[in-house]
Amino acid sequence: MKQVRNTHAKTEILNLINSSDVALTHSDIQKKLGDLCNRVTIYRVLERLENEGAIHKIVNIDGVVNFAKCSGKCTHEQHFHNHVHFNCKECHSVTCIENAIPEISLPEHFIAHEYNFIISGICPKCAHLQGFGKA
Repeated sequence: MKQVRNTHAKTEILNLINSSDVALTHSDIQKKLGDLCNRVTIYRVLERLENEGAIHKIVNIDGVVNFAKCSGKCTHEQHFHNHVHFNCKECHSVTCIENAIPEISLPEHFIAHEYNFIISGICPKCAHLQGFGKA
């Protein structure tokens, strides 16, 4: 097995993702890091973190890739993200909803390894700003 390298950039990117309530885009991460590293380094670190089982990718309804922390079950061999991702149409945030797991039934001889389930709508924060419920 390849040795895990921990660089300052990797540590900072992982801290950003782990402390966020929503999934972050590459652009979000780059803005928050400032001049710490360039965009190519960020891409490499994100790929490394995903391969190590620390983060996972979510493609939102606009086709933009977002990154979120993994639950404790993920490893470098396998990710477990068969849960719902909620994409807010107002603020464009993407949120993992771990306790909502859709039931998938495939035809005979089809074997699912993973799936990406996106629900599009209005998040609680934006609904509150529009006068619908509490944030």
